Amino acid sequence: MDLHTIETVLRPRDRGDLPEWRAGDACLAGGTWLFSQPQPDLRRLVDLAALGWPPHRIDADGLTLSATCTLGDLEALDLPAAWIAAPVIGACCRALLGSFKIRHVATVGGNLCLALPAGPIIALAVAMEATCLLWAPDGTERRLPALGLVLGPQRTALAPGEILRSLHLPAAALSRRAVLRRASLTPNGRSGALLIGTLAMDGAFALTVTASVKRPVRLAFPAVPGRGALIRALDAALPDDLIHDDVHGRPDWRRHTTGALAGEIRDALEAGA
Repeated sequence: MDLHTIETVLRPRDRGDLPEWRAGDACLAGGTWLFSQPQPDLRRLVDLAALGWPPHRIDADGLTLSATCTLGDLEALDLPAAWIAAPVIGACCRALLGSFKIRHVATVGGNLCLALPAGPIIALAVAMEATCLLWAPDGTERRLPALGLVLGPQRTALAPGEILRSLHLPAAALSRRAVLRRASLTPNGRSGALLIGTLAMDGAFALTVTASVKRPVRLAFPAVPGRGALIRALDAALPDDLIHDDVHGRPDWRRHTTGALAGEIRDALEAGA
C-alpha cells in the first residue's frame, strides 16, 4: 500500500546517522505490517535495513539475532545439535499469519516491537528467556528481558526514539526440551492461542502463554506440575481483563483453548521426561 503521508525516508549507515526522534516517525524494517494499511499519522520513515546489521550470530553463549533478521533467515538456520529446542524456532516462524514470501521479508524486530498478541516471535523470545538490547537516542543502551518488552496490544516498554538492536537467546534455554501448541479459528488463521512449554535437565518446567492474552505470561515450576495444579496456576495468572478479545477468538474460547493446550504440553513433556 502506498503511504501518501510520508515526506521523507532516511537510510542511516551507522548509529551516528540516526535522526533525532520526533512525532510522526516510524522505524522501517521489513515493512510487512507498516505497508499493509494506511498510516495517516506518519511523516518520516527510518530504514533500519540500511544499517547493514548481520542477521545472526551463533556462539557458545547462544543465538543472537539482529532486529532486521528476517523470519526466513531465522527458519533456515542450521543450529547446534545440543540445542534441542530448535524445532520450536521453525514452528514459530511458520506460525506467522502470511505466506513464505512474507516470512522472507518480515523481521524479528518488527514482529516483536509491533506487539500484536499473536506475534510468534514474542512467544519464542519469552519462552527462550531472551534479552533485548535497546539503543537509546542519547547514545546509551540498555538490556531488557523479552518478557518485559510487550505491555499490551501494540504497546511496548520502548521509550520514544528507542530502537531494538538485537535479541539474545541463551544456549541454556535452547538446550531444553520444548513443545509448542497453537490454535486458531481457521487452518491458516491468526493464532488465537500460542503456548510453549520447556523442560530443563533439572526437571524445571516453564509455560509461556501468548496470543490468547494481551501480553505474554510465563509460569515457572520446579517440576512438571499435575494437571490440576497447572490449570489452577493458569486461572490465577490470567484474570479476565488479560484475555484478548477480537475477531480471531472470543475470550471464553481463548481461555478454554489455553487450558487445553497447556494440558497437552504438560503431558507431552512429562511423557518425554
